[in-house]
Amino acid sequence: MALTGATFLKRRFMAIGWLAVLQMVPWSDVIKNAPKVADGAKKLWHAVGKKPPPVPPANTGTGVQLSPEGQAIAALQAHVLALESATLDLHEQMLASSELIKALAEQNTQLIRRAETNRIRVLALAGVTALVAVIAVVSLTLVLAR
Repeated sequence: MALTGATFLKRRFMAIGWLAVLQMVPWSDVIKNAPKVADGAKKLWHAVGKKPPPVPPANTGTGVQLSPEGQAIAALQAHVLALESATLDLHEQMLASSELIKALAEQNTQLIRRAETNRIRVLALAGVTALVAVIAVVSLTLVLAR
């Protein structure tokens, strides 16, 4: 698929936009706070994981004809059972969500470590490149001076 000039430029500027966004991120703050995020996720996981799930509702349906008050009580009981079931579902979702948050926090910590390692490598490479450039300029100057 061939790109038109306008499409190429549009994609190029989108990439430049993302680059600008990434440059605006305060990476030092992100790196500094990554362990706090991971610890917070672990605390959430341990707090949620220790809570016992609600007891699933037991079905207490009876086939006996009830008075109006009995019907109202039975309706309330059915409503309470439905709410308990919904609470159990929400608890399971909360456990799954906290597990996901923990995993994402751990991945974020690893990503930050790798980004910091790459930043240090790029700085070292820039230093070596600058040193090689200085040596090349000095050598060229010496060769041309003869």
